[in-house]
Amino acid sequence: MENFRKVRTSEEESPLPFPDLPPDVVEMKVKEGSKIRNLMNFAMAQMELKGSRQIVFSGCGRAVTKTITCVEIMKRKLGGLHQVTKVRYKTLLEVWENQDPLPDSPAQNLTVHKNVPSICILLSRDPLDPNQTGYQPPEPRHGLGTQLGEAAEEDMSGSSTKGLKRPLPPPCEELLTKKLQVQVPDSLKGSETTDHQLDHHH
Repeated sequence: MENFRKVRTSEEESPLPFPDLPPDVVEMKVKEGSKIRNLMNFAMAQMELKGSRQIVFSGCGRAVTKTITCVEIMKRKLGGLHQVTKVRYKTLLEVWENQDPLPDSPAQNLTVHKNVPSICILLSRDPLDPNQTGYQPPEPRHGLGTQLGEAAEEDMSGSSTKGLKRPLPPPCEELLTKKLQVQVPDSLKGSETTDHQLDHHH
């Protein structure tokens, strides 16, 4: 094989494995060398500017992970997308050319058939049949985990999310002392306990 050089690779064309696709659906064919930014710019333009309702991402062999990454980014950016994932095998045809044929023999080409895993993912703004294999419903916007996280970060002053994470008494005590401090100047002057509390807190 050392005298052979791969001259081309072609994958067999196969229809997309989804029923009822509109004829003009955009298929993003993700290749191993594709740049995710370029793919995403094009795909987002289709969905946002051209108003496509559905888009398909497909990739095979080493491009499978990149295909999945594109889909996850798309779902995060657009939200509310229904998804169907189909995994299958595709046949790749590799043509190898003999670089060093013997003087008398004609140049030989070898054709190698390779079976590689292939993934096809349909993303749709419109609901899809939830009973078909590989269906995933839209994720709640941003997912619950991040929502709680964001709320806790935005409001560090013992918000409801914070309150839920620790036993309830401490926040109540804090609130009581805060209220006392506010009232101290007017109504509670002169009593020792208040002075003590004020000293304690300032």
